[in-house]
Amino acid sequence: MSEKRPLSDSERLDWLRLIRSDNVGPVIFGQLLERFGSAAEALSALPDLAKRGGRKSFRVYPSDAAESEIEKLTAVEAHLIARCEPEYPPALAAVDDAPPLLAVRGRSEILNRRGVAVVGARNASANGIRFARQLATDLGNAGLLVVSGLARGIDAAAHRGALSTGTVAVLAGGVDLVYPAENAGLYDEVISQGAAISEMPPGLQPQARHFPQRNRIVAGMSLGVVVVEAAVKSGSLITARLAGEYGRDVFAVPGSPLDPRARGSNDLLRQGATLTESAGDIIQALAAPAAAPPLTISQPASQPTDSDVESASKQILEKLGPAPTPVDEIIRQCHVPPSVVHMALLELELAGRLTRHPGNMVSLI
Repeated sequence: MSEKRPLSDSERLDWLRLIRSDNVGPVIFGQLLERFGSAAEALSALPDLAKRGGRKSFRVYPSDAAESEIEKLTAVEAHLIARCEPEYPPALAAVDDAPPLLAVRGRSEILNRRGVAVVGARNASANGIRFARQLATDLGNAGLLVVSGLARGIDAAAHRGALSTGTVAVLAGGVDLVYPAENAGLYDEVISQGAAISEMPPGLQPQARHFPQRNRIVAGMSLGVVVVEAAVKSGSLITARLAGEYGRDVFAVPGSPLDPRARGSNDLLRQGATLTESAGDIIQALAAPAAAPPLTISQPASQPTDSDVESASKQILEKLGPAPTPVDEIIRQCHVPPSVVHMALLELELAGRLTRHPGNMVSLI
């Protein structure tokens, strides 16, 4: 998947079917492509893999459902871009759990620009909104792509500030839906002068569990994340944490200690985030950025045998619990090759027996 190439229509359909099949997430998707060479071959193998993991029946996403999804996107002048295609945001493509497919509405050509995320509180102060808008304007004028989540407050101010230079809204629901509804006019302006993107199917209303997934895309496609205002427990801090895990810069705007909306951003400063009082602070920090590393997937020396994977699965199930455990620690304790552990985890995840967490960790369901 490191080589940039366009997908044929049939390949795009197979990719969509694979990522929409039961329990297939971005990490498993990449492992399946690595092992089987194509989405079509992986689709054929899914039921047997899930069965070996302990699941009796497995639902492969039907062709007609995938075709219907593509038709719905076409109807709203949106289209799918794959992680291996040139249009796909390069910084996001370097992240292990990047979506294999993104639905895009608007000017997809801007997705290749260097991005900076500007995020913050929904119930932002007047000063916070004014600052975020001016910051986004200055970042856009400096040639940076402003990325945010179209939420009310800081997100909306950031999009408005960067409309003239192009901005990207990452959505938690379908790319054809506006949330919150009050930002419908802003959404129209964004797709006219920038783009809206989503990994979700069209028509899907955003739910609470979708927002952390949305936040990882915001962090992943940006060279840095700027938090303007944020409470101690907020989605903006999730975005900042993910940015740190991805090796991206984290910036925070200082706020009054008397304002609870500033406690999260002030705490980021204590943890080492770059203090930000103007776009110049961000531009200076990104003046000589390291190029996004190319996506590489290590090739195992040989494919693990079924008996090796079955034996490893038993050991893994004994060592896992409800608390997330690093995959590297599982490999160390099981004393088996990484390729065997990864295949055993893949089968167990397809069977719905474990779940993945950020930071290459897994836990039992």
